[in-house]
Amino acid sequence: MDGTLVNTEPYWIAAETDLVREYGSDWTHEDALQLIGSGLWHSARILQAKGVALGEDEIIDRLTDRVLEQLVELGIPWRPGALELLTELREQGIPTALVTMSVSRMAHHVADRLGFVGFDAIVSGDDVTHSKPHPEAYLRGAELLGVDPADCLVIEDSEPGVASGTAAGAVVIGVPFMIPLVEGSAHVLWDSLDGRTLDDLADVFSSVGAR
Repeated sequence: MDGTLVNTEPYWIAAETDLVREYGSDWTHEDALQLIGSGLWHSARILQAKGVALGEDEIIDRLTDRVLEQLVELGIPWRPGALELLTELREQGIPTALVTMSVSRMAHHVADRLGFVGFDAIVSGDDVTHSKPHPEAYLRGAELLGVDPADCLVIEDSEPGVASGTAAGAVVIGVPFMIPLVEGSAHVLWDSLDGRTLDDLADVFSSVGAR
């Protein structure tokens, strides 16, 4: 979700910066980049190491509250082409799952504001034991859709997400946003979803592994 469907990474960075500074430490842009794509409980431990004297769940709640405030105040910043591609998939009856390390209330806040039912299933960070790059989240997504993971195509913007989808056995398209993706980490790298269609997804799927 974050960085792939919606451009909320700046909201997360602002929330992290405010929280760390509240406890008298500095939070650099480089510090923030290391958390992109990671599970929130992992991120909370990093923030604790920066001096945030709160429990992991408290940190996650504070960050989520602040990001939600920004979403309400500023609106949902969709990534180029993401909403259009999702709309086409739904119109063509393609099963879709949202797999994110954001917590459930954040995921549903975004999904509920699409203007249509965008996902048959939602897997969030508090639905799994192991965060990305572990494959559990994508395996769970495939299970909820009732399909084999090998019949799924994953779109991700971060290395942990790409690794998670790959480990689950899916075809993975990497669309890097704030940090580059290593060449070869995903099956295919795209610069953007802008202008991409179901036909483009089908071409990638059929060309990887001749499934």
